[in-house]
Amino acid sequence: MAIRVKARSGESPEQLQRRFKKLCEREGLTKDIKRKEFFEKPSERRRRAARKSLVRRLKTEGVLPGFEPERRGAGGGGGY
Repeated sequence: MAIRVKARSGESPEQLQRRFKKLCEREGLTKDIKRKEFFEKPSERRRRAARKSLVRRLKTEGVLPGFEPERRGAGGGGGY
């Protein structure tokens, strides 16, 4: 997967770098790099996945305080 960013006319190097970083974020590269920075034992990986699954399930059930389950369906609501 190659990420290419062409400079737009009149774009400064800082803006170009910012755009590149955002593209990397959107593709999930930075998260992947941080995850692979150190070796993670398979047992730790399973434990992390189970914890993530539990939190996801509790959020959808509305059990976790401070989290409301997503409301999907017809309606004219916008968001926040």
